[in-house]
Amino acid sequence: MMKTPKLLPWYAHKAGVSIERAEAIWRKAVREATEETGWVGNSEYWGASMSHFQRLLDEEKATLCAPRVAPLMRSQRRLLRLPLIALEDFVTAMHSNWQRANGAVRKAI
Repeated sequence: MMKTPKLLPWYAHKAGVSIERAEAIWRKAVREATEETGWVGNSEYWGASMSHFQRLLDEEKATLCAPRVAPLMRSQRRLLRLPLIALEDFVTAMHSNWQRANGAVRKAI
């Protein structure tokens, strides 16, 4: 059995691929690292394996047709909050005006 990174599920989730697909990509990265370094098991080999894995995972992520919803939702959230922020600013301004008016009336009495 081949040793996989402990963070492989996290990398898979982050890239939006299944764990099985990430394991297949890991095996390909290990093969490429073995060809590149000519060694197995040393730090250079594992570093090359991770580099190849991340590159291959990024390539896999780019081929997916998943819509990028998060930026759209963030911008919609900001737009929906604008009226509430404006209302909060208005109430704060009215409160400070009320406090100033009350202070002037009390000083006059």
